[in-house]
Amino acid sequence: MTDNVITAIFLIIYLAILIITIAGGWKVFTKAGQPGWAFIIPIFNLYIMLKIAGRPWWWLIALFIPIINIIATIIVWNDISKSFRRGVGTTIGLIFLPFIFIPILGFGSAEYQGPSAN
Repeated sequence: MTDNVITAIFLIIYLAILIITIAGGWKVFTKAGQPGWAFIIPIFNLYIMLKIAGRPWWWLIALFIPIINIIATIIVWNDISKSFRRGVGTTIGLIFLPFIFIPILGFGSAEYQGPSAN
């Protein structure tokens, strides 16, 4: 195989993962009563995720502060998992394998139950 063929294969795999993740995130936002297109808008998607999780808007600032952003992200993913009546396993999956668990949350049977942090 030439380098071009290998590069093309990796590019196709990357694009497939990207499309599946975006479609899953779009569906998660839609299930939560938010506009699906918001998933693809940088920073605005974080604001919407905070709304889905039930966290106040000023947490957006925490998501841009080094070290604090790691903790805040874990808390937000956990709140989103709880909002869909999922457990700690889903939270861990969303943290470490979001390209798998976002589509599972979006296309699976999980139903949005409202913000869990409220």
